[in-house]
Amino acid sequence: MDKKNALRAGAVAAGTTLMMLLMSSPALALVRDDGDDPGSGLSVAETLGLFVGAPIVLFLVIAGLVMVLDKSRKQS
Repeated sequence: MDKKNALRAGAVAAGTTLMMLLMSSPALALVRDDGDDPGSGLSVAETLGLFVGAPIVLFLVIAGLVMVLDKSRKQS
């Protein structure tokens, strides 16, 4: 019974991976579609700010709010 479940799980995982690879193939296309307007790219500073700085700031804000609003410690 365990081999059967393992085989089934492997088949589902392989099928899911294959479908994801097949569905993502248009992302690798070199030809633009009609109506494509990609706009200008981001600079290095903008990219770092958006993908590194913003998540760190958001994490710090959430952590700070949790610490400030924590009511599990009763101070007397």
